[in-house]
Amino acid sequence: MTAPKMTLPTQLVLYVLMAEPDRERYGLEICSEAGLASGTIHPILARLEGCGWLRSRWEEIDPAVEGRPRRRYYQLDPNSIGLVRAALHRSAASAGALRQLRPDLLGGAQ
Repeated sequence: MTAPKMTLPTQLVLYVLMAEPDRERYGLEICSEAGLASGTIHPILARLEGCGWLRSRWEEIDPAVEGRPRRRYYQLDPNSIGLVRAALHRSAASAGALRQLRPDLLGGAQ
């Protein structure tokens, strides 16, 4: 497993996921909580899944019945939580900038 580049947007996504690591979230929910655009978080989610830190599943619904497209749900892989925590800790040098962007998220992974 190769760790992803820990950009500030990647850190924001990881802090959102680490706030409740057992909870599944769909893309737009992560966008809202991280304060990032969909076009920013979906490549991040794909990288996190590619390195094994994240798993995803498609919602099993009939879009015609629900009146909306299926959602893809994301959750941290339980075996990666320690790796995520360590990567966020190593990225502490960026914490000042992250704190200015989203001070409400910094308590989630500590």
